[in-house]
Amino acid sequence: MRILVVEDNTHLAQAIRLLLTQQGFSVDVVHRGQEGEELAASEPYDLVILDVMLPDRDGVVVCKNLRRRKVSAYILMLTALSTTAEKVNGLEAGADDYLVKPFEFDELMARIRALLRRGKASETIKLAYEGLELDLLKRQVRRDGHRIRLRAKELALLELLLRNADRVVDRAPIAQKVWDMLSEPSSNVIDKYVSTLRKKIDEGHARPLIHTVVGTGYRLGRADDGS
Repeated sequence: MRILVVEDNTHLAQAIRLLLTQQGFSVDVVHRGQEGEELAASEPYDLVILDVMLPDRDGVVVCKNLRRRKVSAYILMLTALSTTAEKVNGLEAGADDYLVKPFEFDELMARIRALLRRGKASETIKLAYEGLELDLLKRQVRRDGHRIRLRAKELALLELLLRNADRVVDRAPIAQKVWDMLSEPSSNVIDKYVSTLRKKIDEGHARPLIHTVVGTGYRLGRADDGS
């Protein structure tokens, strides 16, 4: 699942990013309201963590604009202001929840999971293909009912492949979505991660699901679909 953090405090923003990345989420961070608004309106995020007091634009205004632009992602607002009036203002602007600074990261994660558990009509909390299942909330993987333990990058890579099942995924989008890089990671990092993921997913199974498409990228699907 993709999360956008709009927070001008760089230390807090990076701490949140690290926490969420360790939990297997794909995270983007920006520090200005206008940039956050445009990114949230153009990319399919599941959740936006939005600071109220931004240097260029009030977070409440950003929230209101996103709802006006039909952005359906959940919005969790962060603020140092704890008055009821401030909370009501944010909620009436379209926010789904409100968290007062300073906060414990355990509470932040609990609120994020509570929001994502609500689900959407157009979104699923599980991705599945041929007995392989990824629970997006619990960040757990099973194949034919057996638990497979993956690290954060492996989870992000598997999610990308599952969302594009039976289609070739080029190396460039893998670098961008899994490593948050505009260009490919140096050396053969992607190859090594795919190789490790393939061993964990396909080992012991007669039907391999992860395939290399030489000169292009990778595909999750049946072996007879053409690699």
